[in-house]
Amino acid sequence: MLGIIQILAGLALFLFGMHMLSSGIEKIAGDKIQQWLERVTSNTLKSAGFGAMATALVQSSGLIMVTMIGLINANLMTVEQSIAVMLGQEIGTTVTAQVVAFEIGNFRLLLLVLGFIFIEFFQKNDWKTFGELLMGLGLIFIGMEMMSSALDALVTIPWVSNMLLHLDKNIGWGILGGMLLTGIVQSSAAVSSLTVAMGISNAITLPGAISVILGANIGSCVTGLLASLKLSSTARQASLAQIIINTAGVLLFLPFIMPFVSLMEKTSPFLPRQIANSHTAFNLIVSILLFPFVKQIASVVKRISPERDEKETDKKTIYIDENQYAVPSVAISEASRELNRMGEITAEMLALGCQALIDKDNEKAEKVLQMENELVNPIAKELDDFIDTLMLSDLSQQQQRRCFQVKTLLIDIERVGDMAEDIAQFGQERMEGNITFSDEAINELNYLWNFVHNTYSNALIALSEKDKELAKKVCQAESEFDNLYSEARQRHVRRLEEGVCTASANIIFTETLRNLERISDHADNIGVSVQEN
Repeated sequence: MLGIIQILAGLALFLFGMHMLSSGIEKIAGDKIQQWLERVTSNTLKSAGFGAMATALVQSSGLIMVTMIGLINANLMTVEQSIAVMLGQEIGTTVTAQVVAFEIGNFRLLLLVLGFIFIEFFQKNDWKTFGELLMGLGLIFIGMEMMSSALDALVTIPWVSNMLLHLDKNIGWGILGGMLLTGIVQSSAAVSSLTVAMGISNAITLPGAISVILGANIGSCVTGLLASLKLSSTARQASLAQIIINTAGVLLFLPFIMPFVSLMEKTSPFLPRQIANSHTAFNLIVSILLFPFVKQIASVVKRISPERDEKETDKKTIYIDENQYAVPSVAISEASRELNRMGEITAEMLALGCQALIDKDNEKAEKVLQMENELVNPIAKELDDFIDTLMLSDLSQQQQRRCFQVKTLLIDIERVGDMAEDIAQFGQERMEGNITFSDEAINELNYLWNFVHNTYSNALIALSEKDKELAKKVCQAESEFDNLYSEARQRHVRRLEEGVCTASANIIFTETLRNLERISDHADNIGVSVQEN
């Protein structure tokens, strides 16, 4: 009983170490991973390379799969592209087993001590993140040592040794065991590493270890499957493709297990390294064999799970979903993309609202009110809640800054929507009261709203493209508009004194000018934010 508890404790330390290592790497390279996944192309080999590098860095094929499903759900990646990335991630996930197969002795304790020193005594966040990497790596090796030590004692128990011996005689039981264990811990890397630990203790033979690794490959599909259940048909197709790839790979290998075992025994005199090499060779061979059949696999999953008209939901956001919390850098990038989308909606509302006011177009006014209630308000609420939840995660200082930036600019963009709605309502008041504007007033409004709309649109482009030069021009345009606003008010006062403008028109005109000036201020806020972040 004590041995089993020691194995579980070692596994817990291993998983915690994996989490620390993955978290540290994600803070350093998370943005790069997002960029890699967004740059995947129809080139199978290139996309597979992206998948291999991303998985090797994050040390979690599950996280990469969840990220891909989020991108697919946002229509940023096709099923074919995701399949190519999956083939690469199958290779990248073997790095963990290769690393833990090294015997580093007491050096693992040094990693732990150094990690603690960097985390506790260094003020700079970059050094703290480096400390996370070292401590995570140290915990991984300590967890491996605990598991292998416990297995040394357990294999002396007759029923345990008989059960492990049964794995050699019946490959199917090993595959089933690997599947179940991976489904429970949701980490094929952990199960593969446990198998390496069994090899260190000579608690398992190479055929038995290979059967467990084959099962772990199938069991690793659970994370992606769970992530896709509540998402689009396309996302479910990607999850189904992963199941087909991993299951097909195991079925292809089953008839050649013993020749494969003989080949792997020649790669190293040490059993742990033979197990790690078997894991790498299996995934590499399967990926190479399936490279030419990406389109065919995509065709099969589309037939099994055809796209249907998705049921109407209350969700108004396109890019964000809760699965992205697993990779904060991706979650922040998608939140920024959602913020830009909301900005584009409010820019359209501004144009429609001003046109409704000037042209007395009630249809455009109603559309603005509909967009405010059915798009802007729900998106703002969902995005704000998403960022609030994300900020509870373990974020780097840079990631925290970006979250605050999104929250702050969300207020600015939502206010622009509110003011566009006000202008549209002024248009309805003008139509209902049959209020006339002078030609001079109409010309002024046309010029001013186009000026503000252009400034606001440029601010959104600067935000999207992180263009500091354009952001600077936005701030200059805002200063210029302050002068235009002051001059327009003076001319309006003159028209009032001359009796050209009526009292009822005065309220609508001056309030519209004030709203345009406020929108210009919000554009300036966006420009300043881009320059400072």
